[in-house]
Amino acid sequence: MASTEIQTQSDSWSLNLASAGSARPPPKTQENACFTKGRYEAVQLSVTDYRTLREQGFVKIEGLIPEDDIRDISAHMNRVLEGSETAPGFPTIDLSMSEAERVVRFSRIHNAHRVHAMHERFLLHPRILNVIEQLNGPDVLALQSMTFFKQPGQPGQGYHQDSYYIPTLPNTLIAAWVAISEATEENGCLWFRVGSQVEPLYPQTENEFTYESRSLEDVFDNNTASEDDPKINQLAAIADRYPEVACPAKPGDVIFFHGNILHRSHANCSKIPRRAFAGHYCDARSFVPWNTNNRWEGMEQGKGANQYHVLARGDSHLQFATPSFGTPCAALEERRPRVVGGQIDMPMAGDGKMDMGPVQVARQ
Repeated sequence: MASTEIQTQSDSWSLNLASAGSARPPPKTQENACFTKGRYEAVQLSVTDYRTLREQGFVKIEGLIPEDDIRDISAHMNRVLEGSETAPGFPTIDLSMSEAERVVRFSRIHNAHRVHAMHERFLLHPRILNVIEQLNGPDVLALQSMTFFKQPGQPGQGYHQDSYYIPTLPNTLIAAWVAISEATEENGCLWFRVGSQVEPLYPQTENEFTYESRSLEDVFDNNTASEDDPKINQLAAIADRYPEVACPAKPGDVIFFHGNILHRSHANCSKIPRRAFAGHYCDARSFVPWNTNNRWEGMEQGKGANQYHVLARGDSHLQFATPSFGTPCAALEERRPRVVGGQIDMPMAGDGKMDMGPVQVARQ
């Protein structure tokens, strides 16, 4: 019988990170109430953008996040390193620490959107959600946030599939990676294996929710995801089937990518930090058996954890959370059910000719 214990890794890439997901959440506030859709220019993608995500596994939308917002989060990250700003779950910064000691405390922070308004604001940023809607469907559940400091000398992360860590059933995971500082090959930008999103999810046996395509003959028990050394990382052999490209990014650029695409980053070999923010999202109607590596009520009975994740856009028949800091999103709006009032007739009517019946959509 598969274990329900939460699996953790102690690989080099996971050192020096903080997870705020398990911290006691702060009282609900309306700190972000002014960050509405109307504050930002709407985003209109093209069919080419849509096709690029599906053909290549990723698409970069340049200049998506306004400069003022990038300055805000960058200044916040400076204050975190200085020790002048913190939140539940953040590592403690002693003001007597040297700059080097402070830096080593922060490689990345997981799920700070649950404890800090700035991170919730970026996870639910209207321009990011506009793109997610067009690429992944109208019902959007916001699952995870990650904030990367990646100081000079800090390591990268070996080949992995994001859906390995964040299972959704069906698998509808999509990531949005926001460049806060310039990301270059020298300081550790993302590298993608183009087209590898067509690969199945290579699961870990202990995680019974990453079962997608487990019965395929060539799917193996994957225990080395994210290992830097390709000689150790079992996914390297899969990655070699596809061409690899670097994806440099300017501040404000956002890279959207499929949960199954094989990707990695290298160590920061420059003297400049590579700062980034990443959000993970799925179709709000997917079952989510994941809660930031924390247990949840009903877990042993097979119940999902959707109620811990924020409904960002659209609607869902499943439970969902509301934002802690009042960031405008679907969870705080009155939602109208989408009701189909008629059906589309199949072509080839009785006389053998193509015929389309009337389409009637009734909204309440």
